Amino acid sequence: MKRSRARKDRVRRTVPFLPNFVTTMSLFAGFYAIYFSLEGNYYVAAILIVMSGLIDGMDGRIARATNSTSAFGKEYDSLSDLTAFGVSPAVLLYLWKLQAFDRFGFLACCLYVACGALRLARFNSDTSGKMDTFTGLPIPMAALSIVSLVFLGKVVGDISALPVLIGTYLLSYLMVSNIRYPSFKHIDYIKTHPFQLLVAGLLVLVVVASAPEVMFFVLIMSFVVGGALWNLISYARMHVKEAKGKEDEKVTGENHNI
Repeated sequence: MKRSRARKDRVRRTVPFLPNFVTTMSLFAGFYAIYFSLEGNYYVAAILIVMSGLIDGMDGRIARATNSTSAFGKEYDSLSDLTAFGVSPAVLLYLWKLQAFDRFGFLACCLYVACGALRLARFNSDTSGKMDTFTGLPIPMAALSIVSLVFLGKVVGDISALPVLIGTYLLSYLMVSNIRYPSFKHIDYIKTHPFQLLVAGLLVLVVVASAPEVMFFVLIMSFVVGGALWNLISYARMHVKEAKGKEDEKVTGENHNI
């Protein structure tokens, strides 16, 4: 009996190696991107950040599949995300465009990293239990937004530094905002319609393959801007419902007095 328990405890200690190793791979890809940014090879740095994002989406699934989720893994994943999607894109931004603004460009990058850290801290401390949406733009999507600009610049030519500076401030705000973005990990439609989504995914791949850099930018911006617009529409609908409800209560009160 004691041997079986000791064996189970040993398995529990060794199984978490796999998801944490995957997290380390994501961290390495993100940190390696800094090296290429320092070398002036921004396109390769952007590709490595994308690779880091793809790997980052695997560790949580592996942890759940192997029943090895842990508080350590959650914290380690956040620290990895801050490096791969916070520090690395900030270094890329500054060396690519924002050093033209000297101190203001540096402060914009610093703000981006700080807001990313705040976004991750809020996510880790969230106890609401709502897993179908994210509060604020997820930091990987913010990093991919920066990457999409680098990809777009390779196709359309040199991008002005001013829009990049403004975009950095906007991304920083979106990460710490209360705007809700969908979490595709917990959407019931994905589980109930796998074939339809498989076909849709195939069509997306075909469209992206036709013009990878441009379509990557379009898809990322659709998520970032679309989430903000959807929140605005939802707020407007709620405001209309509240106004209509007050009018109905007023009419009901008047009829009651007759």
